[in-house]
Order: sequence, then structure tokens, then C-alpha cells
Amino acid sequence: MKTVTALQTLTGNVKTTVENALSETGGLLRLAPCWVPRSFLQPGLRLKLHPDDIYAYGANRGGIDERWFASTTEAANEGRVPDEGLSYCVVGDVRFTLRKAVEDCGALIVGKAIWDRYGRWPVYSKFFDNMGPIPHHLHQNDEQAKLVGQEGKPESYYFPPQQNNVGNNFPYTFFGLEPGVTKEQVRKCLEDWNKGDNGILDLSKAYRLKPGTGWLVGPCILHAPGSLCTYEPQWGSDVFGMYQSMVEGRYVPWDLLVKDMPKEKHQDLDWIVDQIDWEANTDPHFRDHHYLEPIPVADTESEGYVDKWIVYGKINGRQYFTAKELTVMPGAKCVVKDNGAYGLICVQGVGKINGQPLNSPKLIRFHELTEDEYFCTEEGARNGVTFENASSTEPLVCLRYFGPDANPDAPELGAAPKA
Repeated sequence: MKTVTALQTLTGNVKTTVENALSETGGLLRLAPCWVPRSFLQPGLRLKLHPDDIYAYGANRGGIDERWFASTTEAANEGRVPDEGLSYCVVGDVRFTLRKAVEDCGALIVGKAIWDRYGRWPVYSKFFDNMGPIPHHLHQNDEQAKLVGQEGKPESYYFPPQQNNVGNNFPYTFFGLEPGVTKEQVRKCLEDWNKGDNGILDLSKAYRLKPGTGWLVGPCILHAPGSLCTYEPQWGSDVFGMYQSMVEGRYVPWDLLVKDMPKEKHQDLDWIVDQIDWEANTDPHFRDHHYLEPIPVADTESEGYVDKWIVYGKINGRQYFTAKELTVMPGAKCVVKDNGAYGLICVQGVGKINGQPLNSPKLIRFHELTEDEYFCTEEGARNGVTFENASSTEPLVCLRYFGPDANPDAPELGAAPKA
């Protein structure tokens, strides 16, 4: 059996290799699984990773609770391995990072508009999978993150039913702060950091999570994600600040609050409180402005497939990313055209994508290759990608996420029917 580590790693220019691969596949690059641990969280065990490999990085690094998709972004983990967070392309018996492919091939991979503006693939997605809730935290905006040489991070959530056969310990997410909460109350929570639970969740509201729905969340908004396994298209950054001192009896170090703040501000409580977007966090209509329901792209069910928008809408007037869920019925075949490049993960079924094998594995060893993940170039997406369901009984389901401004035709927030 071929493993990721058995492949030859290319470090020189990969342009010719990439061009040949894209010619054979109609614009696709096969990707190997990219696993990421978190030392301060408990894995939710729904990533299909073999139970013997949950601590493959070592128990000191924490369990693996994330799988990153089409990522050119490094994970901001202490003690990380050099390529942690970077996706590898697999072509025959060789591998190279998607980052390297983008560096060497530019617009051929990500499209001219994204390459000209960003010079990279500026987004990524992941499965985020934990047994319980995680601390109330925020991701800095561009202005704040720039102070430590980083970029801000807006993000989005979708809860795939295929990854959520069980909800685990707390399938509820706290978002923002209740209207009327004051900065002095939040400051008091920071003052009480070492007294046990600092009580910041007393100032927030929890929303029950529902498989098959999602949320769009901008930077500087506090959120304490619940225990559903989440598909998360987001900006290519790993900045955050934890504002909750204790979760399920586990202490959250102060370092995780201030890790992406200037050192001279690490004890400046007023400055730390001001990282919070107060208007967005205390919005009395928070759900209306952030909740997502799937919306069909078109009426194609009679043709044997259904494509749905699962992430859409703008944050502060910008479309940072979008995502779709494609379901191909048993025995059906379809050609799907898109406006921009995308990362794809198959979450159910077996079939083909542009003639290449496509299937959702039952169980994955840490170094094993899979046939469930691809990157599609902009040209390939515009020409159309052929999906074929090889099963006579089971749907073929794929999630794909797109870069900034790729889908000007995407719905606006609030376009889904009201609950």
C-alpha cells in the first residue's frame, strides 16, 4: 500500500509536473489528507482517522481533531512539524505541497483574479471535530493581526450530516454577547482569569446546532463552538484569542488569549477588551445576520443531482469565500461548471471525478493516501467537471469551497426561507 511518506517529495520547480497532471485530469490535483492536532482540545473521533493514530504527533502535541483541505496555510501550533497544515498534491509516485504548486504555477492554479490580487491561495477549509465545546474566542481582524505580522480571519461553518452521526457532549455554540453587556463586565472576566471559570459565558447566548445548516462569522466576534463536526471554509490564517479561562473543568492558559497580540499588550486588559467588535457581538438580531440554510443552485433534481449553496453572504461588504454541497444520485452522472477554483472533499459514496477515482473512505491511517480530496483549477471548473456515481444505492456527496469573489451570483445572507 502506498503511503504519503513513501512518495518522493519534490522541492524544485513543479510546473511541468503540474501541467502534465492537469492535462490528464481535466484540471484536477489529487490531495493527500492533512491532519492537524490541538494540544488544548479533546478530539471528537469523527474524522475517520484510525483510533490508533489519534495521537500520531505524540500525546504531548495533543490529539488530532482537525483535517485541513486544500491548504497552503501553516498551522500556528507550538512544537509544530515543518509542513503542519500544508496539503500535499499526489502525482504518481511523487508529492509536493499545494503551496509549491501555486507558487510555481500561479494563475494556472488559482485563477488570474486571485493570483493578481493575493499572489497565493488565500483561503482554506477544515473539518473541526471535538468531543465537547471549546473556549469562547475570537479571530482578529486584519488591522489587529497585522500588529503581529499576521492576517485576520473571517470564517464560516457547515455541519455535514455525514460527519455528525453523533452530536457528542455539547452541540450548542455560544455566539457574541447579550445586548446590554458592558465592557466593564468583560474586563471583570479577564481579571478573574485565575479564579476558576471566569464566567464569560454568563454574558453570551447559546444556539442549538443543526446538521445540514451553518453560520457565517466575521472577525472580532466571540464564539464558543459546540461539539458538532464542522466544515469550515475560512481565510488563510490561524490567529485567535481565547477569552474563556476554563472549559469543562480544563484550564485555558492566558497565553492562548494573547498569543496573537503584541507582547506589550499582554496585560493591558482594556486593550484586550477593545479587540471585540462591540456592535457585532451585541447585535440583538445576531441569528438573522449570521445563520445559513442550504439554498439550491438550480432545479436539477430531475437530472439526477442537486447542488446547494451552503456558505454564502458577505462580511463587511466582502465575499471572502463560498461553498457548495453536491449530491449525485445513485447511478447518475452530471457535469458541473463553476466560476472559480475550489478545494473538494467527498463525504459520502463512491464514483469518479473527471474519470479519476472518488470515494469516501471508512477508516484512514495517519500516513495513508485517500481518493476523497482534490483541488480543481479555475479553468477546470469553468470548463466543467464530470461527476459519476458508481453506486446503485448510495448518493455521492461532495463539499467544495471557493476563494474570494469567485461567486458573485451567490445568495445574500438571509436569502434562505425563514425558520
